Amino acid sequence: MIVYGRNAVREAVRGPRTVRQIWATRTTLREGWLAASGVGVAEAGAEEIERRCGSDGHQGVCAEVSEFVYADAAGLLGGGDSLLAVLDQVQDPQNLGAICRSAECAGARGVVLPERRAAVVTPAVCKASAGAVEHLQIAQVRNLADFLADAKTQGFWCYGADAGGQVDYRDVDFGGPVALVLGSEGRGLRPRVAAACDALISLPLRGRIESLSVGAAAAVLLYAAAAARPA
Repeated sequence: MIVYGRNAVREAVRGPRTVRQIWATRTTLREGWLAASGVGVAEAGAEEIERRCGSDGHQGVCAEVSEFVYADAAGLLGGGDSLLAVLDQVQDPQNLGAICRSAECAGARGVVLPERRAAVVTPAVCKASAGAVEHLQIAQVRNLADFLADAKTQGFWCYGADAGGQVDYRDVDFGGPVALVLGSEGRGLRPRVAAACDALISLPLRGRIESLSVGAAAAVLLYAAAAARPA
């Protein structure tokens, strides 16, 4: 896999994946973290880097890294007052990356994705997450509703974000193990996934448009849950 962008490459160096080779422009080579990375770095022009990574958003650097290894979903359900983001068929790589970035910054234990009809960890997601995927456990499951049922047996409260939810998110006790369930762009939560949640919660909208993006909603809810936990 070729990851690109300063943050994505820097966090890949800091994370568990093997970084085999880095290519950087002459200007980017002056940045100290590259010399300290311990990885072979070759000078390359911007056009060569774009050719290698397939994007003009490379910021002057790309790297060949080992494939992303997904976590075991069952393993995410242990470990005390865990906070999980569970995404129901979120398909936009930019949204997945943004949610992973918020989840990692808010101290979430991990992110859970369905195996089908959902974005997966790609170089674009690595870039959009600013490298957060390197430090976050991300799991794939065959059936989200079944995963939520398993989470409940392990003491999790499962809250689904829904524009029509009857519970204001500010009235929710986010203490203890919590799974925040967010639906896909446009369609929201599928009925079976929504039914598997303990409650459907909503964010108040005071402007004229009808909804927040899934990435923005995730950030609000993740930090609301983080605020209920020890620092």
